[in-house]
Amino acid sequence: MRRGVYFIALCIGMTLLGSIARANNTDGVTDTEIKLGMVNAQSGPAAGLGKGMRLGAEAVFKEVNAKGGINGRKISLVVADDGYEPDKAVDETLKMIEEQKVFGLFGYVGTPTSNAVLPIIKDTHVPLVGLFTGSMALRQPVNPDIINIRASYDDEAEALVAYFIKTKNAKKFAIFYQEDGFGQAVLSGTEKALKKRSMALVGKGTFQRNTLAVKAGIAAIAPTAPDVVIMVGPYAPLAAFVKEARANGLKSDLGTVSFVGTDDFFNTVGAAGEGVVISQVVPFPGDPSVPIVKECQELLAKYAPGEKLGFVSLEGAISAKALVKALELAGHDLSREAVIHAFESMSNLDMGGMVFQMSKDDHQASNTVFLTQIQGGKVTPIK
Repeated sequence: MRRGVYFIALCIGMTLLGSIARANNTDGVTDTEIKLGMVNAQSGPAAGLGKGMRLGAEAVFKEVNAKGGINGRKISLVVADDGYEPDKAVDETLKMIEEQKVFGLFGYVGTPTSNAVLPIIKDTHVPLVGLFTGSMALRQPVNPDIINIRASYDDEAEALVAYFIKTKNAKKFAIFYQEDGFGQAVLSGTEKALKKRSMALVGKGTFQRNTLAVKAGIAAIAPTAPDVVIMVGPYAPLAAFVKEARANGLKSDLGTVSFVGTDDFFNTVGAAGEGVVISQVVPFPGDPSVPIVKECQELLAKYAPGEKLGFVSLEGAISAKALVKALELAGHDLSREAVIHAFESMSNLDMGGMVFQMSKDDHQASNTVFLTQIQGGKVTPIK
């Protein structure tokens, strides 16, 4: 009912909710607190992604709070589970804004869930920062209230296609993708990268979100005998795809984008994953020679002892550090507009191994892509 009333109001052009949000620009801010809302997958086949983002972010926020907060205000993170389902993401986001009265939203996971809440963000002007998705729909045209930290799926697809052509002399590419906005986003990026080289996909296979139904996708791809299959999905279905494909004799090289959740994928796929190439949007989390990696390793050891820094938790930490920097730059008289302006003023900002660059016309902080591969029973960086 809540969701239905909201969208009816949106469709007939009511502006009351947006007016209230703009009038209460300091919702979630007191003299002692900044309240943020995180809605993502804490359960289901993509839970490792939501939990990883939360783990890294909370370590950063706890350190900030231990040092007195930001201008005397401590960060409070309220977390809700959307199970990687768009309808639930909408419901929980409305609760964050209407009931929890959060100042901003942070750390959403996934293209379909993030796309689903776009109308709410546009109407209420509550900032949404640090999304775990590379969808271009969340980047172009620029939404003034959305801040992306990571590189896009176009960036990742370009890196993967370039790598396989250069190192494997690949000529035939196929794609296996989740049949929704996420899959379509990486499909589009892959097609752009191939078109740039006067190439096209030779085959496509799909599967449904939150399922492990991969056999039909393999059956669609296998007859095309591709040199490379670009896989698009979270860790559980892609691990199932790799195991099934290898068991059925598919010899193609395999690559996938960062949303797979590298650590969970590696732990799930087992020996069948040998050789899989994975694009990343953060540095290698096992390399303390990178200052931001070393810092995040230390924070996790301090606030989540026993937990190893992974690609997803590192992204959560880096995104949280970027938000903290913007909150600091926004000053004592904190407002949503001031935070967005702070992000837009970040020019060649060195975060300790990653350089962030944003402006009013570009709300994506980084376009850097790193490549890794499962090799010798472990995940290794490709130099």
